[in-house]
Amino acid sequence: MNILIMGGTRYFGVHMVSELLKNGHEITLATRGNTKDPFGEKVHRLYFDRTNKEEVHHALHGKSFDVICDNIAYSSNEVEYLLSTVSCKKYILTSTMSVYKKMSLDTKEEEFSPLEHELILCDRTDFPYDEIKRQAECVLLQKHSNIASAVVRFPFVIGEDDYTNRLYFYVEHVVNGLPMHIDNTKERIGFIHSKDAGKFLAWVAQSDVTGIYNAYNERTFSLQEIIDYVSKKMNQCAIISTDGEASPYNGVKSYSLNIDRAKKIGYSFPTADTYMYELLDSYIARAIESR
Repeated sequence: MNILIMGGTRYFGVHMVSELLKNGHEITLATRGNTKDPFGEKVHRLYFDRTNKEEVHHALHGKSFDVICDNIAYSSNEVEYLLSTVSCKKYILTSTMSVYKKMSLDTKEEEFSPLEHELILCDRTDFPYDEIKRQAECVLLQKHSNIASAVVRFPFVIGEDDYTNRLYFYVEHVVNGLPMHIDNTKERIGFIHSKDAGKFLAWVAQSDVTGIYNAYNERTFSLQEIIDYVSKKMNQCAIISTDGEASPYNGVKSYSLNIDRAKKIGYSFPTADTYMYELLDSYIARAIESR
């Protein structure tokens, strides 16, 4: 298949592209050129800013693809610019758990319906993150329902290549004896590894699957579990104080994502405990090395 990837130069996008190349697909990366990808001559590239309507039109007008995988759509306008310019047989939108207005354990896809939410054509700076991602879903399913599509909602994505460093924050602070302000040590938090996120997106791209799907490595972790593991490894106590640096997951309440829909279409995710401790060990080594 001829596949256009929006956001394939880093993180789970790289893992997605790797899977698709392994299976013999022709890949075109849409990029601004700011981040170098590892694929060399294995892929084609188009250079443009997807937030700029004129640049999108100039780069993609008249082009067609079997599949478009969009990992970086942050507003309804960005989806609209793309789908009103280029043609495709299938479009995959990477979305987020943030579209759910109230997160809880076992959150199901139907708890947010983009068909029932008011559509507003907007840019990524017009609303907070949760609302612009809702609007990206809304414009796809309300205005471009003629295109076969799949929406994939992720929880926090983690991995050795996580440029946000949110989970690494806790490891680094324990290793270096730095105080942290944490307001939710007991809450249960769900994750997906960047490799598993990329593999699922690649699987959806290569199948006839459409619809909205949660993607998630079952098994939640509390921040206390994570901190205790690092503290035991380092043989030193974490410093948790209101005077410490605010932690990136502050305010997050217990949640998990229901993945029954994914299971029904034949997909199986590994549980988070298959990689969490190995990941934390790699973070510990990285924090020690960077001292």
